Amino acid sequence: MVAGDRAIGRKPSVRADSENIALIEVPHGHLIDRALGLLPERRQVLATPPRGSDTVAVRGDAGLPYLGRALHYMRWGPAEMMERYRRYGPVSLNTSLGVDRVLVAGPDALDEVLGHRRRDFGQGWDYFIGPFFRRGLLLLEFDEHKFHRKIMQQAFTRDRLEAHLAALTPVAREYIARWVPVGRDAERTVRLYPAIKELTLEIAGETFMAVDVGPRRGQLIDAFVDCTHAGLAIIRHSVPGGNWRAGLRGRRVLEDYFTAMLPEKRRVETADFFSGLCHARSEDGGVFGDADVVNHMIFLIMAAHDTTTTTATAVAYYLGKHPEWQQRVRAEVLDMDARLGDGPPAIADLEALHDLDLVVRESLRLMPPVPGLSRRAVRDTEIAGHYIPAGAPVDLAYQVNHLLPELWTHPERFDPERFGEQRREDKSHRLAWMPFGAGAHKCIGMHFGTFEVKTVTAALVRAYEWRIPEKYRMPWGFTTIPFPRDGAPMTLRRRAAA
Repeated sequence: MVAGDRAIGRKPSVRADSENIALIEVPHGHLIDRALGLLPERRQVLATPPRGSDTVAVRGDAGLPYLGRALHYMRWGPAEMMERYRRYGPVSLNTSLGVDRVLVAGPDALDEVLGHRRRDFGQGWDYFIGPFFRRGLLLLEFDEHKFHRKIMQQAFTRDRLEAHLAALTPVAREYIARWVPVGRDAERTVRLYPAIKELTLEIAGETFMAVDVGPRRGQLIDAFVDCTHAGLAIIRHSVPGGNWRAGLRGRRVLEDYFTAMLPEKRRVETADFFSGLCHARSEDGGVFGDADVVNHMIFLIMAAHDTTTTTATAVAYYLGKHPEWQQRVRAEVLDMDARLGDGPPAIADLEALHDLDLVVRESLRLMPPVPGLSRRAVRDTEIAGHYIPAGAPVDLAYQVNHLLPELWTHPERFDPERFGEQRREDKSHRLAWMPFGAGAHKCIGMHFGTFEVKTVTAALVRAYEWRIPEKYRMPWGFTTIPFPRDGAPMTLRRRAAA
């Protein structure tokens, strides 16, 4: 029996006042939720195991014709994945948008795909984002992926990260300080998600490209949003007014933007990521061609831009719901400021912010910005005793691992201390906590992304105080990277000392 199987058939205990119940339990309060819950189950088998095999067939609910379970996921996100896991176990059929897919959850089943049988699975992201982020690092596999990643590492050295951190700190501080006007008892309600999205694009311009994106900020944000939203488009053809067509148009905008900058980036080497990719060279002399640089830049900006926005918004939400943690984080940030004066922090200074680190880790557990991974079986294989035919798309629902009661104490609660040295619940299994993925495709920018979230959060607690009403629950949407459907309105009060 795998570790995940112990949870099948029973639901974790949850507190009635927990703000995270909707991450674990399918909600039923809204008419849309009740309607989706009433849809009849349509059981289906993925493929019959070959004669003589000791594996079993993958079974599950095929859902609606063509749509499958897509609407359920877009509405419920992790609660939908938890429900599939409880009902069918660690391996199940998960039909969506006309494709029969395999849903894998639970630490041991995921470990087979990412560890024991990793050579049986290539990347599976092409179906979702291939036309919009083609040949980005996430979409390459095996030897080609290894070759590109080795070159790209040259743009992510600690020295380069130190330079990026020094550049992004003043941008974040100045940008966030403008959100609320100076004055006595100054406060303002800010839609935090779009505000942080603009900030992260500003940071991306400074640290990834060394350019001022101001004049084209709106156009670039729209292009990135269109590309990311297109991945889960229900109509996957270029029809007028459709998300797919908007994504293709956004891709062209981004290609033109980065291609126009290439000659200058090739000519002079500077500290930004774009220049780093243009001049990176592997030990054996490998370099990126122009098309490779453009493809990697589009993907890197998307990954850094959207994932940081979601994570920073989640951190701010939980700090607003738990003011005692907000005060703890603020105290250590102000202590750091007292030691550094006006100078920007170094990596070691951010790493020393213990309480902030715990909060970021716990926020990533509850709402990882990319809650699953996508793979494709390159040959007939098996997962947890289930037959997986060659070519089958495989979705790794690792957020389920983040919410299992056998891995985490009261997983529905916001409890940053679970990552402290006294508990280290993230060590309960090798794959208990994996917001940056695992294995060969582990996020290459995870350190930069973490530094960026900490820098944004530090600027927020330095400048403002905020509390979120007890009854408010973040209405997360899952039609793309998780985002708050209401934009995350938060009333920020300027601190007297700010």
